[in-house]
Amino acid sequence: MFGKLFGREAERPAADPYALPAPRRKNGTYTLRALGDTRVLALVEAADAGEWEAVKAALAPFDLGRDHQVLGELAVLDGVQDWIGRAVEEDKEHRATALLISGARHIGWGWEARTAARAAHVTQEQWRVFHERLHIAEEQLLEAAELRPEWVTPWRQLLTSGRGMSLGTAVNETRFDAGLRRDPLDLEIHTEWLAQLQPRWGGEPGQALAFARDALARAPQGHRLGCVIAMAHIEEWVESDRGSCLETPEIQAELRDAADRSILHPDYAWRPGWQQDFNMFAMALSLAGERHTVRRVFRTLDGACTKWPWTFFADPEKEFARRHRRA
Repeated sequence: MFGKLFGREAERPAADPYALPAPRRKNGTYTLRALGDTRVLALVEAADAGEWEAVKAALAPFDLGRDHQVLGELAVLDGVQDWIGRAVEEDKEHRATALLISGARHIGWGWEARTAARAAHVTQEQWRVFHERLHIAEEQLLEAAELRPEWVTPWRQLLTSGRGMSLGTAVNETRFDAGLRRDPLDLEIHTEWLAQLQPRWGGEPGQALAFARDALARAPQGHRLGCVIAMAHIEEWVESDRGSCLETPEIQAELRDAADRSILHPDYAWRPGWQQDFNMFAMALSLAGERHTVRRVFRTLDGACTKWPWTFFADPEKEFARRHRRA
């Protein structure tokens, strides 16, 4: 009780009947699987087996047109590209869903071909395959968006493919606006635009952080959009030549305030994959050298590491474990 009273401990979600058991390692941390949800695990297993009917049944509890994280579990699953095309062609009733999954998977598949190497080190053949797969993704996602105009997830994916294909500011701004019209508070649309505003993608220094602050000002108390501040500072760190660039009292205070207004607020909505929201703040707060709120965030996570955003490190799991231990 005293921990809650004095803010030393974050509220944990109520007992979740769909929560996956947490595996344990010697260091007390683990990589979250299937958003930590048994229903998402059933979806992933059905997709891994290439069973379209089972995939559709497993999707019943979710709105794939709005849930970026559930779609993301399918987009990174190797092998989906081998069977999803048949669903696109044969299942007319669920064509939009199949197109969305296929388009998202082709983006991930395209980046796998390109690799994470710097552009100068990507071979001509890798570029060819990358653009070929992203071109397929573009066609499929645009059709999915046309078939289901209320969906927001195609527009987030189109922002990613548009950046990869260097379609230009005007095209990507149009896609960003399309996403916002469907959900003005969508976190993933905002974090995708944060990436677009970085100098490495043609943005101006400070532009992304100003955008994030404006977004936070519009967000209701307890809304996960507050995570945009954490990601903005992480992106600033990625762009900087100084590893200690976030270690200022002003940034620490801003991150504490954003966490209190979002993930640590009583109105925060616990959902499958909530751990990624907390991981964003865990990484940002630890990079800033913050010593108080970061403990609450890591304590609530209870060792659960999500790959994003720790992939900015060479060894994400090791880095999470190190910072978890220090907190």
